[in-house]
Amino acid sequence: MIPSGRLDGLSLAFFRQNLFTDPLEDPSGAVRRCLDDFAQKGLPPAGSVALSVGSRNIASLAPVVAAACAWLKKRGFSPFIVPAMGSHGGGTPEGQAAVLAGLGVEESATGAPVRPGMETVVLGEACGVPVHFSAEASRADYVAVVNRVKPHTKFRAKVESGLCKMLTVGLGKKAGAEIIHAAALSRGFGLIEEAAGLVLEKVSVLFGLALVEDGPGNLSLVEALAPEGLIAREKELLVRAREMMAGIPLDRLDVLVVDYLGKDISGIGMDSNVTGRHRDLCGDFFSPPNPKRIFVRDLSPGSGGNANGIGLADFTTTRLVAAMDKEKTFVNSLAAISPEKAAIPLHLDTDVRCLAACLATAGVTDPSAARVVRIVSTARLSTLQVSEALEDEATAAGLVRETEWEPLAFGPDGNLPPWPGDPYAR
Repeated sequence: MIPSGRLDGLSLAFFRQNLFTDPLEDPSGAVRRCLDDFAQKGLPPAGSVALSVGSRNIASLAPVVAAACAWLKKRGFSPFIVPAMGSHGGGTPEGQAAVLAGLGVEESATGAPVRPGMETVVLGEACGVPVHFSAEASRADYVAVVNRVKPHTKFRAKVESGLCKMLTVGLGKKAGAEIIHAAALSRGFGLIEEAAGLVLEKVSVLFGLALVEDGPGNLSLVEALAPEGLIAREKELLVRAREMMAGIPLDRLDVLVVDYLGKDISGIGMDSNVTGRHRDLCGDFFSPPNPKRIFVRDLSPGSGGNANGIGLADFTTTRLVAAMDKEKTFVNSLAAISPEKAAIPLHLDTDVRCLAACLATAGVTDPSAARVVRIVSTARLSTLQVSEALEDEATAAGLVRETEWEPLAFGPDGNLPPWPGDPYAR
């Protein structure tokens, strides 16, 4: 029988994690300054610019895009925005425009119209694979790409998640995303670098705007990259992003509780670089914090119903499953050649039942000895809730306890209390 109410003996406290922090005080000003520096090398004749923007909830994304559009207009260019997110948003123009609007990227905020067409043209082949590219973007005089550079959740390479991936997978729309992901199973993800080289050869790329975040997820660096040096510089920025990235500095967890999963948080809903768990045909990996069980409580409102990545959890709630847009989730997982990530795990009605099931199936017989960590999301790791059994290890890892140890209690509905200052609250 799965118990209800409090899990006797399981006590937790909130700990602060001192992450590498170096936020930009004025992201819009940083965009203007780096583009001014870029322009000193000379600009081509003014014309239309397809500014590509993805589906990630990047820090200060809307102000960055608005500043880039304003700068282009001041220089005589005519910018418009093209969603560069592969199959996200259900793989439809309306869905992709809605994703951008949910991130604050729409004409009223940026001063540039959004053209979300899904049609593509084929630019040529890379490693024997046809490289699709947004037809809307191809009709512009120039293309500019804006994206965060960071470690990918799925693979390791010299180029991972960033401008090259946006040029190939994002601007490849649904057709291109499916082809690149499928081909990478046999050719490896070095294909992205090769395909990006082809795009840079065939398309008039004006600049790439590379964004790097610090540990707490603040925008820390904005850099304008010329097309001829874009790939080489992105490789360098990836190393820097990896050094700044936050994680969970504990290991051998019995249970990892993740309050929110969502596409606005990570491409697979919860970053596998943080959870330490990934699986698909490209390879499985299990790394620190090595949780035996992962319990995901809710779907972020900003995910628009896309629950891709839920298949990496062991347990979830019926309320998350009810909030899923299965069409969006399944389209995304199929385009990424990862149906595993859309598989719905065992789901129960309340948090208490899910957590009790996690402990029971992790082999925990004494809740007071359970090694449990709770996070609000994999993108927000400044504060962790940690069980008392991990106290010594948490202290040794530099975590600072901020609250007293308290028994893990649940509300009358059988659910955990909201995360303090919940950043994803509806």
